Amino acid sequence: MDVIQKELAGRKEEIQNALELLFKANMKISDWDVPEADDNKAANILIDILQEKLDDIRQDVKSGKYKNY
Repeated sequence: MDVIQKELAGRKEEIQNALELLFKANMKISDWDVPEADDNKAANILIDILQEKLDDIRQDVKSGKYKNY
C-alpha cells in the first residue's frame, strides 16, 4: 500500500460519512419542502444527482484536471 492509499484509507470512513450526511440532509430538505413526497423516489433521485456529479468528477480525473491540483 503506497502513501496515498494509506492516507485515504485512514480517512475513508470520514469521507463516506460526509457523503451520507449530504444525502441525509437533502432528504430532510425534500421532506420539509414536499412533506407528501415519496421518500423512496426522492432518495433515488438524490442518488442519481450524486452519481451524476461523481461521474463528472471521474471524467475530469481521467482528462487530467486534477493531475497537479
